[in-house]
Amino acid sequence: MAPAVSPTIAARRDQMFPILTDADIERMRRFGEARAYGAGDHIVTAGTVSPGLILILSGKVDITQAGGLGPRQAIITYGAGNFIGELAQLSNRPSLVNAEAVEPVEAIVIPSQRLRDLMVQEANLGERVMRALILRRVGLLESGMSGPIVIGPPGNGDVLRLQGFLRRSGLPHRALDSDTDPCAQTLIERFHVDPHHLPIVLCPNGKLMHNPGENELARCVGLLRPVDAGKVYDVAIVGAGPAGLAAAVYAASEGLSTIVLDCRAFGGQAGASSRIENYLGFPTGISGMALMARAYNQAQKFGVEMVIPDEAKLLDEGSDGARYRLAIGDGESVRSRAVVIASGARYRRLDVANLAQFEGTSVHYWASPIEARLCQDQEVALVGAGNSAGQAAVYLASQVRKVTVLARRGLDATMSRYLVERIEAQPNIEVLTGTEVEALEGQDGNLETVRWRNRATGEETTRAIRHLFLFIGADPNTDWLANCNVALDDKGFVRTGPDVAPGHGAMETSRGGVFAIGDVRCGSTKRVAAAVGEGAQVVAALHAYLERTGGRAAENQ
Repeated sequence: MAPAVSPTIAARRDQMFPILTDADIERMRRFGEARAYGAGDHIVTAGTVSPGLILILSGKVDITQAGGLGPRQAIITYGAGNFIGELAQLSNRPSLVNAEAVEPVEAIVIPSQRLRDLMVQEANLGERVMRALILRRVGLLESGMSGPIVIGPPGNGDVLRLQGFLRRSGLPHRALDSDTDPCAQTLIERFHVDPHHLPIVLCPNGKLMHNPGENELARCVGLLRPVDAGKVYDVAIVGAGPAGLAAAVYAASEGLSTIVLDCRAFGGQAGASSRIENYLGFPTGISGMALMARAYNQAQKFGVEMVIPDEAKLLDEGSDGARYRLAIGDGESVRSRAVVIASGARYRRLDVANLAQFEGTSVHYWASPIEARLCQDQEVALVGAGNSAGQAAVYLASQVRKVTVLARRGLDATMSRYLVERIEAQPNIEVLTGTEVEALEGQDGNLETVRWRNRATGEETTRAIRHLFLFIGADPNTDWLANCNVALDDKGFVRTGPDVAPGHGAMETSRGGVFAIGDVRCGSTKRVAAAVGEGAQVVAALHAYLERTGGRAAENQ
């Protein structure tokens, strides 16, 4: 795609930039409208929403990555039979690249909604187009030259927070060191930014933001858009982990108008897994983020609306055809006839007095390439004994000098055998069982030492460790349901099925038309495959409920 792109992407160039045949073009015509551009016209501008997928009939178009702080970088020149677009065009979000006509261009413009129709109605052609859109996004992610630019000191907690959010959202971005990068220093001087106000973010649309929150940044880059207050959805799904995304894919593919909310990013805890090797159909394994990104793109292919990151705050009675109203951020609300609670769980924290002091800089709940780069060639400690802990330990062992795993019990009690064997085979992983963290020490938010204690002997050990990874389980994310009349068990999980009332379906809650799936549901199996299965299964219950209560919302608009 560009000189910076990996050999893997370069090897798939024909799939990334296919030249469609005359027959393909004729099949695509009915989904779009003819349009002409003059030489020098800016057909697409990074940071603004493009008119859609643009199929070139004649002429040439230069595609460049937004330079941000420097000159634009050429990607490719398109000609007749090529099409302009990547995943942003599938979801009608701002473009990440520029497209300029080199000479007069005749084209067919297919808007986002019609592009999704093409995917469904022309399956074989749609498959080729979808593959190209995905590979182009991968190319942009690997080139690191598009999207927002984060500027601040490396290792700064807010820099890592913003990088982590953009990575989990699948959005290309760059991070520049404010101390050493000349481009970063030029920008800081140009806008008179006080070092104490770092980090800053330069969005593709030219807007400069001072240490924004995730919601604020998402709105600037176009990930988060206003909710249509007048629309009534068939189903609103709270949570975009494997259960919520599965429910969204199956509901939307069967014609239900569907909206998904998540307060962080798509993927849930599954997205944090460095490698999942026991998920059916992936014998060589797949990273949690790759698996969840596929599900996220698949949901958008079927027209699911994503409201991420935005938090559900209250489930209330609706009106005017909507059984329920979900209050979310900025005074907005989502109206729907049914609700699926898939809000999953939140990470447990160590009971150490000064833990918060090091979170975001030295204490991590994810083991991604961002964290791995911070720990390169160092010794790290990891607390936990479940599969997520095992996956993280194996991944980190390939990146760092040593991983010390601290566990209260033996790994065999809670970890899959294949992971235990892999850990035992790694010479740079040390496992200490019957051990718990006693204290953390450091200054200015940077961890310096970790002290742990053997519970049987009382022996304490202090070791110079700058990064600590926590994988100690999770609690149900149900605080937002406290005043919503949804029955919870004594641990905060949502009660469903006969446990709530005789004759209730397995996923029905105490409120009619409200269902719970995945980790948040009392009695669920805490596995990715089980969550996906519940996401598929709940759609049958949704259909039955909507038919029982008078048909789909989409039919009543």
